Amino acid sequence: MQHQQGRRKTMRTIREIARLHVSKGLSLRAIAAACKLSVSTVQGYVKKIEALSLDYDGLTSLSDNELQERLRPAPKAVPVRPEPDIASLVAAIKQSKGKVTRQLLHEEYLAQYPDGYKKTRFYELLHAWEAQDKATMRMTHTPGEKLFIDFSGDKPSWIDPMTGEVNQPELYVAVLGGSSYTFACAVPSQKAGDFAIATAYALEYYGGCPKLLVIDNLKSGVTHACYYDPEINPTFADLARHYSVAVLPARVRKPKDKGKVESGVLQVQRRILAPLRNRQFFSLEELNAAISEALEALNSRPMRQYGKSRKELFMEVEKHRLAPLPKERFSIGYWSKAKVHIDYHVAVEKSFYSVPYNLIGKAVDIKYTAHQVTVYHEGEVVARHLRTLKRGQYITAPIHMPHEHRFYREWSPERIRSWGAKIGPNTARLMERIMQSHAHPEHGFRGCLGVIRLARSFTPERLERAALKALERNLTSYKSIKSMMDKGLDMVTLFEEQESAAAISHQNIRGGGYYA
Repeated sequence: MQHQQGRRKTMRTIREIARLHVSKGLSLRAIAAACKLSVSTVQGYVKKIEALSLDYDGLTSLSDNELQERLRPAPKAVPVRPEPDIASLVAAIKQSKGKVTRQLLHEEYLAQYPDGYKKTRFYELLHAWEAQDKATMRMTHTPGEKLFIDFSGDKPSWIDPMTGEVNQPELYVAVLGGSSYTFACAVPSQKAGDFAIATAYALEYYGGCPKLLVIDNLKSGVTHACYYDPEINPTFADLARHYSVAVLPARVRKPKDKGKVESGVLQVQRRILAPLRNRQFFSLEELNAAISEALEALNSRPMRQYGKSRKELFMEVEKHRLAPLPKERFSIGYWSKAKVHIDYHVAVEKSFYSVPYNLIGKAVDIKYTAHQVTVYHEGEVVARHLRTLKRGQYITAPIHMPHEHRFYREWSPERIRSWGAKIGPNTARLMERIMQSHAHPEHGFRGCLGVIRLARSFTPERLERAALKALERNLTSYKSIKSMMDKGLDMVTLFEEQESAAAISHQNIRGGGYYA
């Protein structure tokens, strides 16, 4: 086991500790288990958080930099008797096959820490570690505490009636620890959105919230599967905050951490998938309706060990221990990162949303739902917009736009035109046309810079020819101009572009007026 001491925790982890302690009132051990930290580490952060004398709203109002500054630890005093890394020392003895002795390790330890433990105590620590009981502990789950979640390896299927294509959705399974009450449903994929919405369905099925969600280390739940500091997927973290639950990722390659759901998955495969294997379904909704019927039979089936069904046990010992559901249903939010462009907009699904112009060049986090886009910088909300589903549209708040500011001296329509003029007059005119095609000139900066950069991929001469053709055809999008140059159309002279020959005067030529 490696020590966590000295590892820098992310601000997301520190904020989660604050939420679980201040808002949820969980014990130090529960917080440590949820955040994959030692109890002593959690205790240290809790003491610092309590010293701030702020409620949860006050903590969330602080930016990451402000919170980090207030929690900055005081210089640590050097311990008189530093603890040896017993785990690594024992591993060194085993791996050396007798070459590394306890005496040698103690001598090396004293050479590094002269005031450290003497030989007798040092040997006792090594012996105590080696003598630890390796027996497997039988897990006993407190009702209402944990909900175990996983996906089944075996999948159901349904047939698209229009194309005949066979679709294999993922089978989501959730099991309550106290009663083994099981929920299952089919979802299109294991992506973060599908995983979060299936978990919301599970909590609605149970009619309440447990304290902990125990999940596997799949990407839709855990962005970075680190033993000491796992990073929860932002979408799933949103769900946890909405339902006021803590997330406990299972350890990597430790199936015993989620044995309850492993058993639940096996029961679902035997009692739901197997009976449905010979039936055909023609939509995901039809498949889920059949799964729901089979699930009711599974939960109503008596368990030999208890003499009661999962449903009966749930109603007796677990349902009343679940926290109530929030009034509002969870809305899926997706997260992305972006760097603010010179037009002070960020892209979300091919549409563009404004942020304060002083954030140009800064990194921001973006959360977007079906109806709203929210932009964060260093943990603070800097912009919020209603979402548009029209691609290519600019959503601009007037308060975000620059006025008399250094921005206009550095990034202005005149500067963009001057860059285009360095390539040629046609390119300069095209820059003007692109900026005029938008409600605000700044909205055209992104497209203008893209066109100017085409001179690097091709040549300035070709870009000048392409600009002339774009002006003649009123093309103002970067994609259209790039496509023209990719296909070499800027090098082709079409019939209608050829100069008309001079009119010939001859007595045998009737002329156009003859046919009037």
